[in-house]
Amino acid sequence: MNMKPIHRVGTPELQTRQQFLKTLGAAAVTGVAMAALSGWSQTPRSDSARQGTGRDSSDSVPPYLRGYEAAYRENPRAAAVAWHRNAKWGLFVHYALASLRGLTAQQSLKTKAGSSAEWRKLKQGTPEEYARLRDRFTAAKFDAAFITDLALAAEMRYINFTTRHLGELYMFRTTVSDFTSLNSPAKRDLVAELAAQCHAKGLGLFLYCPPEVARTEPQATFERNCTVVRELLTRYGPVAGIWLDGIGSYYAEPAAYRRLNELYALIRSLQPQCLISFKQGTGTEDFVAPEGRMHVKGGPIADKAWALNAGKRGDICTNMQTAPPSWLYLEGCEHINADQVLALLADAFAQKANLTLNTGPLPDGSIHPGDVAALREAGARIRKNGFPSPALLDRASRGKIKKK
Repeated sequence: MNMKPIHRVGTPELQTRQQFLKTLGAAAVTGVAMAALSGWSQTPRSDSARQGTGRDSSDSVPPYLRGYEAAYRENPRAAAVAWHRNAKWGLFVHYALASLRGLTAQQSLKTKAGSSAEWRKLKQGTPEEYARLRDRFTAAKFDAAFITDLALAAEMRYINFTTRHLGELYMFRTTVSDFTSLNSPAKRDLVAELAAQCHAKGLGLFLYCPPEVARTEPQATFERNCTVVRELLTRYGPVAGIWLDGIGSYYAEPAAYRRLNELYALIRSLQPQCLISFKQGTGTEDFVAPEGRMHVKGGPIADKAWALNAGKRGDICTNMQTAPPSWLYLEGCEHINADQVLALLADAFAQKANLTLNTGPLPDGSIHPGDVAALREAGARIRKNGFPSPALLDRASRGKIKKK
């Protein structure tokens, strides 16, 4: 699918940035290069440090935090929390090697109705399958400019992208593995491409990290995960947040996360404004990010964490694919329409939460046309009528949107 973006920032400055990235290639997109492109420094500068520079006082503020300059100079993290609270919603993009598996909605529904073991086997895939799929990963129609334009058209203020998901393909340059998008036929750093577009257009960029990234035991795991965090926060300019997955494992096995506070401290030392979420949380995150609706998982650890995070903003994540709901692309799924999109947004607002609405790109990286149409229509209505008023979905409406 090759659709013309409806909002493309085509300034000479952006063209220069794009040409620079293309010329150097993803391998050259280091933290220094990205900071130069965005005009952003990782450490907020004091007013005295700016005197005599002749540069605007906002030059060290991440582009997505423009308008929060004074708050950012006072407390970068507090400024980011305020920005997120006001940002309202964003676009989740689940793209992974597993997007190429060719699974269908009918196949998934049939297997899910059978044994749980067969469903887990189908859902997870095998290392051998993913090794073969890596040689087919071209991301030929993955277009960061189109994705960010689509978010802007929907009146969204941030993107959340899967740095790695099912299939274990790293979508960025890393030293911890050679199983990356750069070592596939795509030969591209997809995180770098999205980062450049987000910075140019003033969108926040959240980076999804798979469940094992939050684990801190044993030592080798901790060191690897610290390396991943450092790479993500020093090579791609300002990052709005690190979005950790796998909270259920923390509640079941807290000893494997003994130094989680050290991992959080590392994130905040590298980028003070970078927010942290870990689904329902441990109690020390900046916001909670449950699936579907604001809810706590069962158990004493979960209850305590939920209480500690009380009063913090929620950011509900959910899918545009249904029947069955799926984060990654499934052929033959139904896709929700603009009415349902706005209903989910109103439902999130009623729960004192943002909404991060997921689209699962097709195997070639393009966005499903149904999702494109629904998001554009939702954005058009927001521009005409404003954001929807808070309104909880009733059980019947929620069930209709989330067909199993």
